[in-house]
Amino acid sequence: MTCCGSKGWYTRGYLPHLDARSVPQSITFRLADSLPQEKCREWARELEAMPAGRRDRVWRRTIDDWLDAGMGCCALRHPRVADVVQETLLRFDGSRYRLLAWCVMPNHVHVLIEPADALPKIVQSWKSYTGRWALARNAELGLGVPGARLWMREYWDRYIRDQRHLDAVVEYIHRNPVKAGLCGRPEEWLWSSASRRTGIGATGD
Repeated sequence: MTCCGSKGWYTRGYLPHLDARSVPQSITFRLADSLPQEKCREWARELEAMPAGRRDRVWRRTIDDWLDAGMGCCALRHPRVADVVQETLLRFDGSRYRLLAWCVMPNHVHVLIEPADALPKIVQSWKSYTGRWALARNAELGLGVPGARLWMREYWDRYIRDQRHLDAVVEYIHRNPVKAGLCGRPEEWLWSSASRRTGIGATGD
């Protein structure tokens, strides 16, 4: 069931998405050069032999590990770029969505929101503004972004099933910098909701 113009389940290319208002969504979007495309295609072929349910879990875990390895230009490692991305996420909190948790990593971004607008429109607004900002300063900041595109066109999203799932996703998002060896504790990472201690993850606030 969909409402208010939501699409429900749909696909753009090869990734399924759920566009539904007020359903908490975990979203990951990444830099265009963060993963070698040939490697992705090779791994996708290997996964075809797996059962569909297991295939999705293995694929996401593998992608997460590759991203945490810090592939590509890692333009988001620059403090000014990370600040702009974080500020962009915060800008429409309370209007287009309720921002529940986030983390800006060197080559990807994790966000947990409760959308009040169409999910594709929300993600595109983040990527459009931050992409233009970073590309305009690519040489000045020495970001090393190759080509004319900052972000990969696709993104991953997963709807939150219940409070236990929400708590697990918040924990994963906050611990991602620790897992990647970027800091010792989640609170030390400046570009994350963990550093703000805002009661993230509690419902009924």
